[in-house]
This record gives sequence, C-alpha cells and structure tokens, in this order.
Amino acid sequence: MDSNMTIVRPAYFIISGFSGIPHVNYYYFFLLVLYIMSVVENGIVMALICLDQSLKTPKYIAVFHLAFVDVVGSSALVPKVIDTFWFDHKYISYSNCLTYLFFYYVILTMQSLNLNRDSALLSFDRLIAITFPLRYQIIVSLKTMFSLVAACWFIAILVNLIVVGLLTRLSYCSSVVINSYFCDHGPLYRLACNDNRPNHIISIVLPVFIIWAPLLFILISYMCIGAALAKIAGVQDRMKAFKTCSAHIMLVIIYYLPILVTFSVAAKMPRNTRIISLSLAAVIPPALNPLIYVQQTQEIKLSLKKVFK
Repeated sequence: MDSNMTIVRPAYFIISGFSGIPHVNYYYFFLLVLYIMSVVENGIVMALICLDQSLKTPKYIAVFHLAFVDVVGSSALVPKVIDTFWFDHKYISYSNCLTYLFFYYVILTMQSLNLNRDSALLSFDRLIAITFPLRYQIIVSLKTMFSLVAACWFIAILVNLIVVGLLTRLSYCSSVVINSYFCDHGPLYRLACNDNRPNHIISIVLPVFIIWAPLLFILISYMCIGAALAKIAGVQDRMKAFKTCSAHIMLVIIYYLPILVTFSVAAKMPRNTRIISLSLAAVIPPALNPLIYVQQTQEIKLSLKKVFK
C-alpha cells in the first residue's frame, strides 16, 4: 500500500444482525435467559472455591479461572447484543467497534485456550495427576497454575492487539454495514476497499492458533492419559481414574463441537444460520459448564452440601 494513501475511517458502523426472521425478539430473550443462568451458576462456583479452603488447589484455581472467563465472555456479548437489537442501537462508532472487537476476541481467545473451563490447563492437570501421581504436588503447584493462566492472558492480549492493529490500516470507502451480530473480524475486514490480505491471512492463522492448537494439545494429553490408564491393572481402578476426567471430556465436547461444525461449513451457511450457530456456541457452554462440574466433581458437590447445611 502506498504510504501516502489516506486511510478512510468511517464515523460509525452499522451492525445488521438477523435478516427477515419474524419474532426474533424471542431469540434475544432466550439468549438473555442463558446469560442470567451463566452468571448465577458461575458465580456460585466461584463463591464456593473462594469460601471452601479444601478447594484452594491448582485444579480449582483453573476451574475458578474458567468460571471467571465464562462470566466475562457472556457479559461482553449478550448485554451488547440485547442493547443493539432490542433497543435498536445498531450504530457503533469506529473506535468503539474496534475496542469492542478487541475485548471480545481477547475473551474468546481465553475461552479457547482455557476451553471455557480452562480446558488446556485442566487437561495438563489431569495428565500430570494420572501420569506422574507421586510428583503431582511438585509439578502442578499454585505457582505453576498462576503462571499458566498469566501466560494465556499475555498471549490472548498480544495476538488481538495485532489483529486490531492490522484493522486500523484499512480504509472503508463504501459500505459500513457489518453482516454479523457484533463487530466481527471477518465481516469487518471484508468491507475494506484497500489491501486486506494481511487481515485475511490472520483470519486463517488465528483459528488455527486459538482453536486447533488447544484441541491438539488436549487430544495429545488424553492419548498420554489413555496410555497411562492402560498400565493400571484393575478395571475398577481404571474407571476410577477415568472418572476424574469425565467432566472435562464433556466440557471439551460441548465447547468444540458447535464451533468446529460452524467453522467447517461457515462459507456455505446462510447469514442467519451462522449468527445463530455462533451466538449459541458463545452462550450455551458457559451456562452448562457449572452444571456439569457440580454433577461430575465430588469435591464441589460436598462443598455445595456444606453451604446448604
């Protein structure tokens, strides 16, 4: 791009949202219900971990971080969607759009790196617990877990600063209508009238980094866990060890399945179908994760019973 070329930045963008769906306000109400569930449930999980001394372990630091990221992620998306479409505030200024995109994508990156329940961190925790049980307390310490959490935040912020930095070099000469339900990176950079190849490249690289790389790490972790379980003599002992991973496996499926399906056929999806798929993928896992963990994790069950008593 010519260094002397003037960058044309619009005063605002228009978020188009759904097109031609009758009674769409019922869907927004459904998202609101899921959001309230997510905040209440994750709030309870965080409160339990804070109040119960027995839950102040590296594993539950990861669980607390998961709950925190879920609440912040839902809060970054749903209230803004409600405000945009229920109250017809579809205009958003250029600077606010990029700011919103940055914070939402930071949380989205954190949700993937931590798999909405600190999945990569929890798979690391389970891998060490089963493969090196005698060294677990040494390897997986509070310091290690805090360091991993801090590293994830650093990576998420750095990557998305690059994403937003590349967007600031784009000019918007004609349309300012974003065909999505928020300031979405793909629809936004495609509106540009100058060279957007760097943005296109990062739109390919970023999903590999924030979706496929954590998934690959989780799969490798469970392959190692499977190999370790195969060496355990008793079937009952194997099942007992595997049960410690069951909640985490369910979280992996709930988070990745809708996202992988959506991204696999995104190009062929109608706009409305893509918006519904992505919005549900953003709000359903945070609402279901706490329920799964309470059901599948004995320590949290016991802590919850103590609170009720």
